[in-house]
Amino acid sequence: MPIVPPLTLYVHMPWCVRKCPYCDFNSHGLHDAVPDYAGYVDALIADLDGDLADSGLAMDARPIVGVFFGGGTPSLFPPTQVARLLDAARARLPFAPDAEITLETNPGTIEHGRFEDYRGAGVNRLSLGVQSFDDKALHRLGRIHSANDASHAFALARKAGFDNINLDLMYALPDQDLDGALRDMDLAIDLQPEHVSHYQLTLEPNTAFAAHPPPLPDEDAAWDMQEACQQRLASAGYAQYEVSAYARADRRCVHNLNYWCYGDYLGIGAGAHGKISRGNTIHRRWKQRHPRRYLEAGDHASRLAGDQAVGKTDRVFEYMLNALRLIDGTPIEAFPARTGCTFEDIRAAWQTGVDRGWLEASSHHLRATPLGQRFLNDAIALFMDARISHDDVQSSKR
Repeated sequence: MPIVPPLTLYVHMPWCVRKCPYCDFNSHGLHDAVPDYAGYVDALIADLDGDLADSGLAMDARPIVGVFFGGGTPSLFPPTQVARLLDAARARLPFAPDAEITLETNPGTIEHGRFEDYRGAGVNRLSLGVQSFDDKALHRLGRIHSANDASHAFALARKAGFDNINLDLMYALPDQDLDGALRDMDLAIDLQPEHVSHYQLTLEPNTAFAAHPPPLPDEDAAWDMQEACQQRLASAGYAQYEVSAYARADRRCVHNLNYWCYGDYLGIGAGAHGKISRGNTIHRRWKQRHPRRYLEAGDHASRLAGDQAVGKTDRVFEYMLNALRLIDGTPIEAFPARTGCTFEDIRAAWQTGVDRGWLEASSHHLRATPLGQRFLNDAIALFMDARISHDDVQSSKR
């Protein structure tokens, strides 16, 4: 039987000023129309009430250890609405005293003084979507901010008292070379953030870049950029703990780490996904994707887009999909505790990974080797075909 894991809350804020050509997230440009932010927060609170009623979590002793406002661009929402949502969540669920509350922000949407207001609303961690410090690269990426905007926003956040800031940075950008990637990294490190998320730009389906691909560095060049930037980060005191995440001591992202460790999370907002463990069952549910349909839903049942019990085969794959992204992997005992499966259920697939040099032969941890980190998709795919008896998956879409 799975052991009940920690619990976080994900809040999806779907609007952004303009959709970036590489973005496949559930985000929607404003198109000169101002959303009904207060009405959306009303819907979020009703969504939370519905999830709590369905799951029984209102009676659960587990505290919320982290909240993550993602998007879209959550910093488009007035701080008063962020505060209202957090107050409503605290009235319904216990929060850990040191709960980490993250707000994603775009340097191009911050007005002077608003960081103080977000901090007053209860946000204690910011994630700045910088992506690059090269203005030409930012223009090609469709970003609405400049390199100076990013540095200025960071300075304002520090002035407002934020001592836990992540910078999102991308590499393998159109026509980027190794020197350009390292220049971006050096400028990011100069700001001394507590956390850096370093992602490779990839062409995702149903994006403008997929339809009209820009000239991107080849795989070998991208790998050289990743390795060189990793070395820069390590030299500056940032420890890599996940494929794309680097942090100073005690500054790992609580919500994302819980996600990668197959923890539980409530997901509210348009297109948000959640995962909840109750007894020996694990359920996933997700909400209507388009903000209009989400807002027009008359009740919680119509707000749901799907609800699925996760069978044992899917638990194995989901667990490995997340845990193998962690540089240290996970303790071997965490696998049965979080999934209700046993190591015997994955022994054959694991041994195949060990034989290919992708997975580590350890009696203590489930972990990918450095070679396995480079070929992570191949290593994870080994568990897609894991065969477990008595697999019982129930699914319903509403």
